[in-house]
Amino acid sequence: MISPKIQDALNAQINAEFWSAYLYLSMGMHFEAEGHKGIANWFRIQFKEEQAHAEIFMNYLLSRGGHVELKPIEAVPTSWTSPLAAYQDTLAHEEKVTALINSLYALAIEENDYATRGKLDWFISEQVEEEETARDLIDRLKLIGDNGLALYMLDQELASRTYNVPAPLATAK
Repeated sequence: MISPKIQDALNAQINAEFWSAYLYLSMGMHFEAEGHKGIANWFRIQFKEEQAHAEIFMNYLLSRGGHVELKPIEAVPTSWTSPLAAYQDTLAHEEKVTALINSLYALAIEENDYATRGKLDWFISEQVEEEETARDLIDRLKLIGDNGLALYMLDQELASRTYNVPAPLATAK
């Protein structure tokens, strides 16, 4: 059985993951409307990944005999001044998610919950990747500046991104 503290923290993280999904869906819809279909695709894939992260946490909580409590999702922003601004917001958001995951890990240590620590290892590695990807796109967009052709080329590249089921779900029963 999972401790009440861990259960509450995991339920809060599930809500945070769904909020993240909603944020990225909003970003995708914004850039779809702006004609940046590749950037929109990138954010739609992020939307799916965040939903998957929530599902991983829900599956884990249930596997430990816990109770999933879905709570309302707060409103998210709906517009951005540029792709650069959106990816800067993405990086800031992913840094917040990293802090949340780290806090969960610290709580698992405090509660002597080795199983939760093990589950969180995957998320810690995932957050390193998320932050690195956002930084890379920010750097590229800064290099692009006002060059419309370069932005078009990046947009075309991002259109080819595909969704891959995260390993914890791919191996789930």
